Amino acid sequence: MTVYSKNSGLPEQLYVGTAEAEHVEMYLKAMWSITESGQELKVSSIAKILNVTQPSVVQMLHKLNDSLLIDYKKGSIVTLTKEGENIGKKMIRNTRLLEVLMKDALKIDVDEEMVCGIEHHMKEIFTDALCTLLKHPKICPHGYHIPEGNCCIGK
Repeated sequence: MTVYSKNSGLPEQLYVGTAEAEHVEMYLKAMWSITESGQELKVSSIAKILNVTQPSVVQMLHKLNDSLLIDYKKGSIVTLTKEGENIGKKMIRNTRLLEVLMKDALKIDVDEEMVCGIEHHMKEIFTDALCTLLKHPKICPHGYHIPEGNCCIGK
């Protein structure tokens, strides 16, 4: 949808994000986080971290498997594919950089709801610019490692 500014007369694009894409990203982020902590990816651990029912998790696992983002067969351990791992890692990186921005740069309390709303809309160019602005932080305010991006090479 294009809207024109009253002041400049220039077009401004308005975007409507898809809830389904954000839902997928939240699952992959949760799975990446579980893997990062050294735990096996099980339906029960995914349900617990996302605070959803196990049948809901199974339903999403089938969708993610069909999309080639995970490898999953009923009753087995879930594994992230390379693409699924990359999306989960990207979401974790976005989250943790936003938390550093809020706490250290803006000097405000970390607002997880706000972080969750923003993290899905960050493009790599923005994430790398934010990381560079924050001087490539290694640890988020919760004490977790921040995955490095291309901007961190040699830093």
